[in-house]
Amino acid sequence: MSYLMSATYIGVTLVTLVLMCVYINGILSENLYSDRTIRLYSKANIISQSVSEMWDTKDEDITGLRAEDITSRLLAGTSIRGIIVNGSYIVLYDNNREADMLKKVFMRDVLKRALDGEQVDSSFESDSGKTITVSVPIEANGEIVGGVYLAENVSSITETISTIRTSLIIFSILIAFVVGGMSIGTSHIITQPISEFIEVAQAISKGDFSRRAKVKGMREIAQMGEALNYMCDELNALDEKRKNFVSDVSHELKTPMAGIKLLCDSLIEAENPDMATVREFLGDMSNEIDRLTRLINKLLTLSRLDAKSGLSISKVDINALCAGVVRSLSKIAEEKHISFGFSSHIDEGVMIDADYDKLYESVYNITENAIKYTPEGGMVTARLRRADGSIIIEVEDTGPGIPDSEKTRVFERFYRLDDSRARDTGGTGLGLAITNEAIRLLGGSIEVVDGSAGGSRFTIRLPENTPMSSG
Repeated sequence: MSYLMSATYIGVTLVTLVLMCVYINGILSENLYSDRTIRLYSKANIISQSVSEMWDTKDEDITGLRAEDITSRLLAGTSIRGIIVNGSYIVLYDNNREADMLKKVFMRDVLKRALDGEQVDSSFESDSGKTITVSVPIEANGEIVGGVYLAENVSSITETISTIRTSLIIFSILIAFVVGGMSIGTSHIITQPISEFIEVAQAISKGDFSRRAKVKGMREIAQMGEALNYMCDELNALDEKRKNFVSDVSHELKTPMAGIKLLCDSLIEAENPDMATVREFLGDMSNEIDRLTRLINKLLTLSRLDAKSGLSISKVDINALCAGVVRSLSKIAEEKHISFGFSSHIDEGVMIDADYDKLYESVYNITENAIKYTPEGGMVTARLRRADGSIIIEVEDTGPGIPDSEKTRVFERFYRLDDSRARDTGGTGLGLAITNEAIRLLGGSIEVVDGSAGGSRFTIRLPENTPMSSG
């Protein structure tokens, strides 16, 4: 991975440097040559203007002498060749004496176009290098009577551009080496932690949740490491819960099955058992089977809640729901001589978005537990009120209460504060776990604190106006 990243960085850098060199070289060449051409045009127009003012149509020799004076002064100190011709392309002046072009025909395409009234420039390559030429017309009395031709060798510009191009190439090579080194170092810094992350992720995929990534490198890389380690911790915790859950389920299923097995063996080994004994044993077996059925149903309910499925959201009359729970449990409270009351501080007909069955079961579970674990002659009170945009359902009892160290554990699966008594009352240790999951899926929360007169107070908070979804 690091080699591929480094090669990518270097490739992008090289392409960028090549494009930069080509662009700079092109812009520089265009500007330098354009600047020199403009300077030639400027001199050519000055010569043309000056010569036109003293043009002698009767004696071109005098015109040539006058042009020589003007042109030699203007081109002094330069390497520009200047030629002035008449309308017949006859040279009236040439500052290159060695060429011996005076009085001879000097024909060039740019001159022809100049005598047609244009201002023209061109360039050509020769053994001495590149040469730029310009030609402008000379007008006298409203007519084109001749032309000015200037030519300058610009090999110095070519050499300058070549030097700059060489410098750019050397500079680009140096940058490529520097960027290449930095890319290799940077890619190593980035990819090494990522490689470690991949190893940790592969270990996790194989079920090894003990692996941890080293948190190092840049902030973003370090944050990735922290996130991966957090995920490992969460997965490890979930795996522990899963193992404990499987162990608890096995234990819970094993106990009634062992009871049924013992009863069956007792009946088989008994010689001529009377019908009363058989009925008693079968009744015990039926009770154990009912217990198994309750446990399996609870497990199925928890499984659906874990999958966030099975919710059916509708408008629920919260007063009617709580009143229905109270009616269902009133007889149980009467049989234990428990004072059981319900008060509502919410107007009739107030509707909330919830799953009626899940919410009913949740309120039923905490209320039934309060009645079960409150001794005879005690009191259980259910209240319904509104506070801070929430619907609050409270169930308070005068039972033995829950120790502070156990309050956070009562919602764990298969947890029983009093295991023997829970079994006597038919408890599975799943009721409060189901209640907690259901309330959480409905967007609410549940907590338990000490009651005002001893015992415990369970509080369910539900959103009043927030629409729910089935997940």
